[in-house]
This record gives sequence, structure tokens and C-alpha cells, in this order.
Amino acid sequence: MAHKKATGSRATQKSNRKGKRLGVKIFGGGVVKSGNIIVRQRGRVFKAGVGSMMGKDFTIFAIKEGTVKFVDVTQSKKEIRVI
Repeated sequence: MAHKKATGSRATQKSNRKGKRLGVKIFGGGVVKSGNIIVRQRGRVFKAGVGSMMGKDFTIFAIKEGTVKFVDVTQSKKEIRVI
């Protein structure tokens, strides 16, 4: 008879965690107002262009009213502009 209780798989796995709700919130051609969040991201996946700014947590938001436009800067980077 065992003198130690065997640990199940539940003890080694982390509990379920909530998602962080990252990603594009307003797609190209969408209408935005000043202060609307366009993209939530970790790191500089997208760059902030004309009419948008990047927050300290890399969130890109609109600073003026207009429509969202995604522009290829390089092959791997896209810039977000509010026109």
C-alpha cells in the first residue's frame, strides 16, 4: 500500500486563464472617432502612423476622426493611419 498520495494531472497543469482580448478592433475602412482603440497588441506588431498614436502598452488608438487605413511599410510591418 502506498504511503504517499499520487498527484494527478491537475496538480501539474495551470488553471484556465482568461484571454487578453488582443488583436485588431477596427479593421481597414472602418470609421473611428478620436480616442477609439484600433489595435491591442504585445510589442510593435503594427506601427502608429498619421492620425494615430501608440500607448505605453503598445495599444494603437485614433487621435482624430476619420477612416482606418493599413499601409505596408516593409514586408513584416504595417502602419495604421487615420485619414
